[in-house]
Amino acid sequence: MIMNAVLLGSAETNKSSEIEVEENIPKLASGGTVPRQPENGNYEISTIGTLLRQMVETPTREISSLIAELEMLRKKLQTDGNRIQRDIAEYIELSLHVMQLTPIVSDCVKNTPSGISR
Repeated sequence: MIMNAVLLGSAETNKSSEIEVEENIPKLASGGTVPRQPENGNYEISTIGTLLRQMVETPTREISSLIAELEMLRKKLQTDGNRIQRDIAEYIELSLHVMQLTPIVSDCVKNTPSGISR
């Protein structure tokens, strides 16, 4: 019977703690401090909001850094892609010129006297 009373008292304490946390969630989210009564009966200020912000700060900074790095890589890829397109266009133009000059050079070689040594 004493055991049941202890368990019942423990369950009521846990429920009251849960209700207290649920009631103070808006304050925590806004970064406010929430009064909390520790086991010894003295009140202290909980800085859970501050602790959560500190825990989130480093990963957030790392994510921002990764986003910036990905943006730089995207710009580099765009720049390299544009350069490659220009190079291909120049190669095509050069190839066309070579193809146009080939028959001219071939005709010139055919019309040379056969006595000229190469």
